[in-house]
Amino acid sequence: MPKIRSEKTSRVHDKIAKQGILFNKDFGQHILKNPLIIQSMVEKAALRPTDVVLEIGPGTGNMTVKMLEKCKKVIACEVDTRMVAELQKRVQGTALQSKLQIIVGDVLKADLPFFDLCVANVPYQISSPLMFKLLLHRPQFRCAVLMFQREFAERLVAKPNDKSYCRLSVNTQLLARVDMLLKVGKNNFRPPPKVESNVVRVEPKIPPPPINYQEWDGLTRIAFGRKNKTLAASFKQSTVISMLDKNYRLHCSLHNKPMPENFDIKELIMQTLDKVEAATKRARTMDVDDFISLLHCFNVKGIHFA
Repeated sequence: MPKIRSEKTSRVHDKIAKQGILFNKDFGQHILKNPLIIQSMVEKAALRPTDVVLEIGPGTGNMTVKMLEKCKKVIACEVDTRMVAELQKRVQGTALQSKLQIIVGDVLKADLPFFDLCVANVPYQISSPLMFKLLLHRPQFRCAVLMFQREFAERLVAKPNDKSYCRLSVNTQLLARVDMLLKVGKNNFRPPPKVESNVVRVEPKIPPPPINYQEWDGLTRIAFGRKNKTLAASFKQSTVISMLDKNYRLHCSLHNKPMPENFDIKELIMQTLDKVEAATKRARTMDVDDFISLLHCFNVKGIHFA
């Protein structure tokens, strides 16, 4: 006889079990149930009556309702239409209904409107792309209070030589100041996730640094590709040399700059690293200012990363 597959089971939120709503782990649905943590996140966001607040993954609306009571408008992004219906039902016929706007769909694909703040219990599988979508959003928002997986949050705030320091750390800290606010245990969620969580406050640098972010991202990608190796070793990789050689030739062509005789991109790269005394440095020891100086020096020499 063919083997009968057992149906997948899902933990159910007590309050909405009767309505047949099961949490979908593919969407990272872990509803924050502790009202004290919800209250704390809302308080730390310091909402003003004139604020437009973006919330990602509102779920059943526990935090949404708290924010609607304090601000001008909440724009809630939700991918699960069942949760959308639950949220609409929760405010229907109340004074809060007109203050709620719902965007149905994937927040990473959505064109986000203007907002003053972002407050969210973030679905953990979209943490990194969401972080940079927010930080590169224009016009800039005032601040964000976001719940992330603890390991991810620790990387956001890590400093050079910390165990958690990585490309995510330096890319984030270029664009924003990040502070740790709260530790949140897994039992504060229903169903409980497998990991612990942290709440962070993200304050974008306004105005943003005058850096081409695509260039910056290309540089840090190379540097942190082998973060325990020296930069000289990272830049000697054949794929890196080939890419920078192509970019340099394109730069010369676009600026009507003649190519030097017997040109060697590897030699120019090493000269540039030596000029800022970076050849023997390792990415894990370098801060934002170190990378800004390095990127400026490369660009002056006509070496580009994007």
